[in-house]
Amino acid sequence: MQASKDYLVRSIAGETILIPSGAAAQKFNGLVTVNALGSFIWDVLQQPVTLDELVGRITEEYEVDEATARSDAEEFLAELRQIGALED
Repeated sequence: MQASKDYLVRSIAGETILIPSGAAAQKFNGLVTVNALGSFIWDVLQQPVTLDELVGRITEEYEVDEATARSDAEEFLAELRQIGALED
């Protein structure tokens, strides 16, 4: 899986925001504000990665167990899929 190239990431007033562009802007009319973990995941998703690799990267970066990292990742990935920001 990988982040869609149709979404741009911007830092505005200390917030990280995903902005749809191109075809994505026609499908999703809005902005997505992400927290620090969401921003980290988005950065990792700039290259193709498996769920297990993503979970491993989260546990390396944050002091969190694998089950929590997997649950958080799956929740965020589901949101990205819902808005068309994730390419599987």
